[in-house]
Amino acid sequence: AFPWCAAWAEQLKELFAAYVEAKQAQNVLDYDDLLLYWAQMAAEPEIAAHLGSRFDHVLVDEYQDTNRLQASILLALKPDGAGLTVVGDDAQSIYSFRAAEVRNILDFPKQFAKPAEIVMLERNYRSTETILAAANRVIGEASERFTKNLWTERRSSHRPQLVSVRDEAEQANYVCQAILAEREAGTALKAQAVLFRTSSHSGPLEVELTRRNIPFVKFGGLKFLDAAHVKDMLAMLRFAENPRDRVAGFRVLQLMPGIGPSAASQIVDAMATSLDETLGLARFRPPQRAAQDWPVFLDIYSGLRAGAKWPADLERIRLWYEPHMERIHEDAITRRADLIQLEQIASTYPSRERFLTELTLDPPDATSDQAGAPHRDEDYLILSTIHSAKGQEWKNVFVLNTVDGCIPADLGVGTKEDIEEERRLLYVAMTRAKDSLHLVVPQRFYPHNQAARGDRHVYASRTRFIPASMLPAFEQSSWASAALKDDPRQRPGVKVDLGARMRGIWK
Repeated sequence: AFPWCAAWAEQLKELFAAYVEAKQAQNVLDYDDLLLYWAQMAAEPEIAAHLGSRFDHVLVDEYQDTNRLQASILLALKPDGAGLTVVGDDAQSIYSFRAAEVRNILDFPKQFAKPAEIVMLERNYRSTETILAAANRVIGEASERFTKNLWTERRSSHRPQLVSVRDEAEQANYVCQAILAEREAGTALKAQAVLFRTSSHSGPLEVELTRRNIPFVKFGGLKFLDAAHVKDMLAMLRFAENPRDRVAGFRVLQLMPGIGPSAASQIVDAMATSLDETLGLARFRPPQRAAQDWPVFLDIYSGLRAGAKWPADLERIRLWYEPHMERIHEDAITRRADLIQLEQIASTYPSRERFLTELTLDPPDATSDQAGAPHRDEDYLILSTIHSAKGQEWKNVFVLNTVDGCIPADLGVGTKEDIEEERRLLYVAMTRAKDSLHLVVPQRFYPHNQAARGDRHVYASRTRFIPASMLPAFEQSSWASAALKDDPRQRPGVKVDLGARMRGIWK
């Protein structure tokens, strides 16, 4: 699966073996382990039979997003398929970069001695019939799929728009103008969304939205738990819960001035060799620069290990951490709001252990540059990658860069399987729309590494997933902003030799 790693196979085996030993020494699991340990148990027929007998029915949603390891666990639990039900849509399998395997759902009926029963769910309650007609045409060209045609009772005479524009700047202008027109007609900004293949595709649009003071929220970027300040808080909580967690301890200890990687390693080593980790921490003599912060840290840590009241211990950690956050980050005020939100989330859990477990398995989706959810009365446009938009719906949807090189992406055409997944991506984007769908096709793209007024560009062609035979399903149009429209009838009839006039100034 990873041929470019073949040359380092032996070194990788050695690396992963050491990684497994380190995790076991620290009494921690990573996400893969949650499945690998389960799979190792299910590999023993007696244990698998025992686990499977505990459940009369096993039901799995979004089965098209499972990987091969997950599928093997299910088949081990229910080898004859009795009581096993999976729900999914092969046309929405778009997460191969996370090891999702579309063959899991395509091959599922044939996995059992008695083939599984297939129930088609073809009625759609979201989109209009014209949007579904176009989406059905796109996915109908797939090389392999469960044959189904979505239908709806939502009638409409408005076909999806296939709009050609000059370039990405004009694309941004078109989207902004169309969104504002819909807003004037009564459609809230948050009922509209702009989707794109990769996060970088929205750059010109974000600039134009900012220039026009149109509020927006972007999804598909850094997640809440990936923010440095949130990681710091949770690391302290994990270190208190499990003193053998070297990764958490290493991160927390370096928050204090004067303690670098070397000193942090010495401290966690001292704790590991002590019968009482807290006592081993207390006996360590910190560097001189950390002497002022060290007693406060020891007091906080000892209290957390002793079992402070939950969730009050998270507030105690925040009060200790805030001075360090203000020293490290310039935007500490904004980040503090994230920490308050973390406390609010924590208050809904009965214990520290339960909070850490659930937060790891089911993290919140808020982006890190937002301090909490927007107020209810706020209105904002949604920008999202197609991957982050799956499962969502909006009244109006705009899809950027519907051209070869973007959809499908340049790096997404290496194999037949890659191309088919790119087709499914476009299908997912199109089926997010309820009433109105706009596919925008820029005619040219400008490289970024040139002067501001440079004119080096490449021409783009409409995505291969919408061939000429499919065009009747769309309303085709071209759009240009007023600045680019050049009506000869508006030109002055007088011709002036400006060069001669400039030379005449000095005569």
